[in-house]
Amino acid sequence: MQTKRIINEFRNEPFTDFSKAENRKAMLEAIEQVRSELGKEYPLIIGGERIWLEKKFQSINPANKLQVVGVFCDADSDAENLVEKAVETATEAFKTWQCTPPEERAEYLFRAAELLRHRKHYFSAWMIFEVGKTWAEADADTAEAIDFLEFYGREMLRWGKPQPLIPSPLPEKNELIYIPLGVGAIIPPWNFPLAIMCGMTMSAVVTGNTTILKPSPDAPTVAYKFMEILEEIGLPKGVVNFLAGSGTLVGELLVAHPRIRFISFTGSKAVGLKIYEEAAKTRPGQKWMKRVIAEMGGKDAIIVCDDANLEEAATGIVQSAFGFQGQKCSACSRLIVDEKVYDALLEKVIELTQSLKIGDPTSPDTQMTAVINQKAFDKALTMIQKGIEEGGKLLLGGKGDNSVGFYVEPTIIENVKPGSTIEQVEIFAPVLAVIKVKDYDEALAVANDTEYGLTGSVYSTSQEKLDRAKREFHVGNLYFNRKCTGALVGVHPFGGFNMSGTDSKAGGSEYLLHFLQGKSIAQKI
Repeated sequence: MQTKRIINEFRNEPFTDFSKAENRKAMLEAIEQVRSELGKEYPLIIGGERIWLEKKFQSINPANKLQVVGVFCDADSDAENLVEKAVETATEAFKTWQCTPPEERAEYLFRAAELLRHRKHYFSAWMIFEVGKTWAEADADTAEAIDFLEFYGREMLRWGKPQPLIPSPLPEKNELIYIPLGVGAIIPPWNFPLAIMCGMTMSAVVTGNTTILKPSPDAPTVAYKFMEILEEIGLPKGVVNFLAGSGTLVGELLVAHPRIRFISFTGSKAVGLKIYEEAAKTRPGQKWMKRVIAEMGGKDAIIVCDDANLEEAATGIVQSAFGFQGQKCSACSRLIVDEKVYDALLEKVIELTQSLKIGDPTSPDTQMTAVINQKAFDKALTMIQKGIEEGGKLLLGGKGDNSVGFYVEPTIIENVKPGSTIEQVEIFAPVLAVIKVKDYDEALAVANDTEYGLTGSVYSTSQEKLDRAKREFHVGNLYFNRKCTGALVGVHPFGGFNMSGTDSKAGGSEYLLHFLQGKSIAQKI
């Protein structure tokens, strides 16, 4: 008989200290283990059944484009039949999964967290190869996945308890319970292939829903390895179904399917808006309005005031702009600087950027590596050229080399005018646009003058200025005197305004409500 788990207070998973010899050794061993497993073929998984298809697509290492990470059966080759099969399977599984007590559903998450914790470096190593994460970035991704499992498990225990209500003046018993929605489509991004994929999938699962996971074609291997974890912990078949596809067809069919109850999406604004539009259409046989949980990117700014600590600001800017090659929706892509400290700050930023070690992500000393694919490489160089054509001055970088992998130099462009292309368009690459402003009024106006509203940061020693930013800087995640990346589960609920998405606040105390519906019950006494 299994001993009942003692649920301690949630604590964020600590990051690995790779300055310790034993930790470096463990990571190097994990990298070699994963290296020995590269290039394997993987099936689809529907209801626990492995489905092999003739048509395949490859996931490649962006830092070494000749290296195949995994070969996947392409669900797009028979998308209509496979989507229908997956929806039917998930619908059948929902009949029993929705009745599983919250405590049992949470236990699956806790068990998955234990396995991930035990295999932390193994999963990090897969991300190093599949999406070009450095050691530190991959380790943080794995830690965040563990956090999501631990946090959402605890949150389900909370939402599964009797909810507080005002006493009725009538002779009746009243209760409010939260029940799951149904079958959901999970469409995660490639840039946090474990953390965000895991958080999106398991938040829906722990709340009693069943899911169809359609991973990014740039990061299917990490998602498949997570499916193996779910099988190992004994998650019932059909609760999570795995449909990898080379393109968008599977996702489009899932979004349009009348029996899909909700879509959880993280990705670009263009795709997010298309999903939002398609989900709003009612198809024959559909009995509900579909719910959409979407996180769609940003054009995030760091403001540096004339009274800021410039050393701290420069460090935060470089970390925010060039961590993971700028491929975070929270990355700093706009630097807004008061003219009185402009030259002094840029000197420090350039010096720190020039010291970044660029290379293969399997090396422990690498701080920057390749962008995800040829499309991202081409877009970065095109946008850099556009920035120069529109009057910007190239201070650093600006070039790319795709002979081995998709490497783009960390790039800084100054004299960028508000409203110009690189000041408005999300590039998702190591490209920083610098805007000089005359005062704090102008800084806030420029910061808010985009269609996005995800993250932002202000460096200032004036509490009055910081308090003003609380009121006027219109972003979902605002930071003071620190970088604008690195949100922690439970500490910084994450999600943005405007075209940054539905402000879902992932990792927050209300996030699970996106996957639940409240049922009020009154019984006369």
